[in-house]
Amino acid sequence: MELYLEDLQTQTFPFDPAEIAERVAACALEQEKCPYEAEVSLSLVDDDEIHELNRTHRQIDRSTDVLSFPMIPFAQPAEYGFLEEMDDCFDPDSGLLMLGDIVIAVPHVYAQAEAYGHSVLREFAFLVAHSMLHLLGYDHMTPEEAEQMEKKQEAILDALSIRRD
Repeated sequence: MELYLEDLQTQTFPFDPAEIAERVAACALEQEKCPYEAEVSLSLVDDDEIHELNRTHRQIDRSTDVLSFPMIPFAQPAEYGFLEEMDDCFDPDSGLLMLGDIVIAVPHVYAQAEAYGHSVLREFAFLVAHSMLHLLGYDHMTPEEAEQMEKKQEAILDALSIRRD
């Protein structure tokens, strides 16, 4: 698992966000039985930047907590069989599977941790787990999909002993 950090505002967290994000991402890949070494880009941004990204890429004119930009068009979540047939899924230099980008709004991490009554660490890890599942083709557009994602997110966090306070 290779995590590329961009615009990282590490001074804003009482933990090392790179280390936590790498652990969560690696756990998600393991639980979803990804047979490849993968790479993910993570950006930590402010509300204005994620607002602009949300407006530009999703045509939603407001801030949000996390955005996921998958690079692989999974027909079925975490079904990897077709990847070897696609030339543009793997980095030509490293050979790593290029899953996509995660953008997290730091102010939302703090606000949601307080609103949900758990730690900033737990909220950050949750957002990384949530986004990793999106990069692997999961969504939450139907109640069934939402329930499946919720269970998978909790399983990732439980495996890492990152629980609600």
